[in-house]
Amino acid sequence: MSAMAVLLLVAGLALLLVGGEALVRGASTLAASWGVSRLMIGLTIVAFGTSAPELAVSLGSELTGREDMALGNVLGSNIFNVLFILGISALVSPLLVGRQLIRLEVPILIGVSLLSLLLCLDGRVGRLDGLVLVAGLLAYTAFAIVQGRKEGNSNTAASDGRPPPRMLVQIALVLGGLAVLVLGAKWFVEGAEAVARALGVSELIIALTVVAGGTSLPEVATSVVASLRGERDIAVGNVIGSNLFNLLGVLGVTGLVASDGVGVAPDALAFDLPVMVAVALVCLPVFFTGNVISRWEGGLFLAYYAGYVVYLVLRATNPHAQGLFEDLLLWVMLPGTVLLIAVSLWQHFRQLRTLKG
Repeated sequence: MSAMAVLLLVAGLALLLVGGEALVRGASTLAASWGVSRLMIGLTIVAFGTSAPELAVSLGSELTGREDMALGNVLGSNIFNVLFILGISALVSPLLVGRQLIRLEVPILIGVSLLSLLLCLDGRVGRLDGLVLVAGLLAYTAFAIVQGRKEGNSNTAASDGRPPPRMLVQIALVLGGLAVLVLGAKWFVEGAEAVARALGVSELIIALTVVAGGTSLPEVATSVVASLRGERDIAVGNVIGSNLFNLLGVLGVTGLVASDGVGVAPDALAFDLPVMVAVALVCLPVFFTGNVISRWEGGLFLAYYAGYVVYLVLRATNPHAQGLFEDLLLWVMLPGTVLLIAVSLWQHFRQLRTLKG
């Protein structure tokens, strides 16, 4: 492994973080100045801003012929966002979940995840598929903005229609952040490819782990800090919104730009795409139990992410151990999770009946 490859990987990641931070800070200030709800900011401006590295990396990968990395980045980021980011945020402080997320955003995420799986069944996300996804992004964004302005936020500044203070500075942060993201994505993809070749690991696995985790670091920082500060709507909304943007925006735009569409590797179709859908599905019962993600549920999410990474490593290095691990997941961890969630739901409904009685 050359020192230049490692340098490109580290420098690219640093630029992604700096660019994402500048973009989020500028966009969040502009949005908050016009008096929209914090949940809407978390679902749209913050979520889309922190997902800009994923967009830059997937586009860069596709344009340079690295199809496995383009799709793997999206799938890995969505799995990482829910299992790792929500898991660690809930361990820091139990996360209260707004009813709008349970009623609207999580079902929308489940529907979009299933739609993405269906579009990938033919082995490629073509331009028509990309157009469908981008149209969905535009529709969802318009809906979220209307909802956010209806709810409003009495704590936001300059909600009387006046231009926000230092607007030019915030716009400069947004544009500068985007420029830094593009350069950081180029370096990061080149470094990741070199590291993958040196380690003898497929680009898909590198994209599902190293690249996905690296480009999701802005989401990690945003959600953990928001959790520490008690901004639970932003902490959870950032994750759900980022996942929606990854599928509708990142995968959609990449499918539109790529001349032959985005290729879908057989391994991704057989395992990683279904895992992404399952992760979206598990959000609904977990969020519903008392409208909170408890610490034990956060720990469960982290345990599952660790299991997912172990599975990917075994898939690349030891097929026999991979089969044993699959049996462990299927016959022990999965039934145990279903049982724990069922018990939580039963306790929740029992508490409701007690309160009504």
